[in-house]
Amino acid sequence: MSVPSLTLASPLKGTGYQMICKVLGHLLLILSCVQLAATAVAVIFREPVFWVFLGCAFFTLCCGYLLKYKGRNAHQIKNRQLFLLTTLSWLSLCLFSALPLYLLVPGCTLTDAVFETVSAVTTTGSTVFSGLDTMPKAVLFWRAVLNWMGGIGIIVMAIAILPALKIGGMRLFKTENSDTSDKILPRSSSLSAAIGLVYLFLTVLTGSSYYLAGMAGFDALTHAMTTVATGGFANYDASFGVYKDKPLVLWLSSLFMLLAALPFVLFVSWFKGDRHAIWRDPQVRVFLLLVFSCALVLTCYQVWHNQRGWFEAATHSVFNVVSVITTCGYASEDYTLWGNMAIMLFFYLTFAGACSGSTSGGLKIFRIQLCALLLFKQLKLLVHPKAVWHPTYGGRRIDDQLLGNVLSFCFVYFATIGFIAMMLAFSELDLVTAVTGAATAVANVGPGLGNIIGPAGNFSSLPDAAKWWLSLGMLLGRLEIMTLLILFTPAYWRY
Repeated sequence: MSVPSLTLASPLKGTGYQMICKVLGHLLLILSCVQLAATAVAVIFREPVFWVFLGCAFFTLCCGYLLKYKGRNAHQIKNRQLFLLTTLSWLSLCLFSALPLYLLVPGCTLTDAVFETVSAVTTTGSTVFSGLDTMPKAVLFWRAVLNWMGGIGIIVMAIAILPALKIGGMRLFKTENSDTSDKILPRSSSLSAAIGLVYLFLTVLTGSSYYLAGMAGFDALTHAMTTVATGGFANYDASFGVYKDKPLVLWLSSLFMLLAALPFVLFVSWFKGDRHAIWRDPQVRVFLLLVFSCALVLTCYQVWHNQRGWFEAATHSVFNVVSVITTCGYASEDYTLWGNMAIMLFFYLTFAGACSGSTSGGLKIFRIQLCALLLFKQLKLLVHPKAVWHPTYGGRRIDDQLLGNVLSFCFVYFATIGFIAMMLAFSELDLVTAVTGAATAVANVGPGLGNIIGPAGNFSSLPDAAKWWLSLGMLLGRLEIMTLLILFTPAYWRY
């Protein structure tokens, strides 16, 4: 029996590697321009750190031009190469973005710099930095803009990459709606451009609302970027707790986090004239119902258990429920002090996530719905073994292959959390920190539970090994796990 030959050149056959170099080169050129924007922020606020950002921009620019020149003759890329390109794009973006933080933040090690940038680009929102209140404005802007870039990158990935994995993205949108993306706009590039405009419009609207509600101009800009990206990086150690005396800010933030957690493709449909596109989506209805139910339960629990006023309880309940379920990770106060029931509810919400095709992470509502459909199907078959029943979702028939793909993904998702948690336990972390740390990393939520990494703490005290494992978990969760794992299968590298 002959054994198939393997080679590491298979996905890079022909001009494949040149095209990957070309795309990575363009990505680094864009990143260098963003570093120049951070340089401009430093100049505006008269901060001497502008020299560091200027030097990093020049270094990134040179590397980008070198890669672009290497791939100058490439013109197309195969679908299989997109998996490698996506992984390398996110890795290169994280590594080059870590350089300014490593050079600028006092006491920042290479591990901390990589952890912070991975958290930023994957829109997780976990941080190892303290003293944010006095940190240079350019550094705060850099963290926020990385969040913002990661948010739009997630949506583009959902359009271009995830359909090939058959676990979500645009393929789900075509399944659950009568209007496909091809009917909205003729080409994926046009759709990406339209989504980019919606993303920019929502960012401007969020920033303007924050400013009118009482935020300072710089804070309104940076928090708008991290809100729309559901990234959760704030400019203060207390996160949104500094705005406890401005409930309007908390309600506005809750609204815009909710909007950012909805499928952006549906916003395009809405702007094209389909006013019922958003509400017609079954995952949107379930998502909003889940948010309302959890916020109502927590509000009543705080009123009866903690003797808080109704408005105050509702403000903080809605804000923190929306923040966790959208995987944004803001915190208006330490909700682990509300009581054991609140802790358990937030732990469950960590896994849920919001809608597919949004900037949020997590398992996603539609996968939970499809798993429920599969459960109902199995129960019906137990009662009527010979019955033929085809489940529907959003008025369209769901085939067994899609249900199987979703079930497989859910298994890998929770297995990944279990593996990361075990590695964190090997790093001598306690049970709560290990389990919730792994869950919040893979789900890209931000804060975990407990005294160390809870909403009132951060990840700075964790050992370096734990930070690297959490960084891997954040990347796996943001790349929907399969995109990265497929690179480790022998079949991927065969001719």
